[in-house]
Amino acid sequence: MVESCPLCNNNDLNHYFRDKNRDYLRCNHCRLVFVPHIFWLNLKQEKAIYDLHTNDVEDKGYRKFLSRVTVPLLEQLPNACKGLDFGCGPGPALSEMLQEKGHRMELYDPFYHDNKEVLAQEYDFICATEVIEHLRIPSVEFELLFSILRTGGWLALMTKMVLDKQAFSNWHYIRDLTHICFFSRDTFDYLAYRFQSDLFFIGNDVILLRKKR
Repeated sequence: MVESCPLCNNNDLNHYFRDKNRDYLRCNHCRLVFVPHIFWLNLKQEKAIYDLHTNDVEDKGYRKFLSRVTVPLLEQLPNACKGLDFGCGPGPALSEMLQEKGHRMELYDPFYHDNKEVLAQEYDFICATEVIEHLRIPSVEFELLFSILRTGGWLALMTKMVLDKQAFSNWHYIRDLTHICFFSRDTFDYLAYRFQSDLFFIGNDVILLRKKR
């Protein structure tokens, strides 16, 4: 099967890097770096890795980590908004932190909270923290997320970003075999243009997009 970019479906690709486990391709249109499907784990293998994660809302260190996205997001939200924690995992700590601030939260995760009814509702904000690097066909998920995000709503993302090939070659992020998509600032510029959104970079790994229409 000929690979195409899983974000923009473009076929103009370059080989970007190879390590002992996988090849990595880069799209010359949206600049996404991604792992060809032949190297993907199967779903059972993928879930076995996620089952090792401990996301305890009482863990002060984990709350501090998540505050990197909750603090700038909360600065933008009026009171009592409706939000979705997309890809929440087995321990939806982020959702609990936002509920503590008076917001109503729904949960979705294909492995742990596979309730597709919540994907048919509309939201004032959607969070996806350490999620988008796992997506197999991110174009589908982004189309979905922006379709259920109200005009003026916020999509809050947390993911590490590609800098350059030298940094990529030594990057701990690619050692996780569940990570198959790697975004750069150029990729988020593409997403903001495609989905008509304002784009804000907060630090090195938090991205906010505000849907304009």
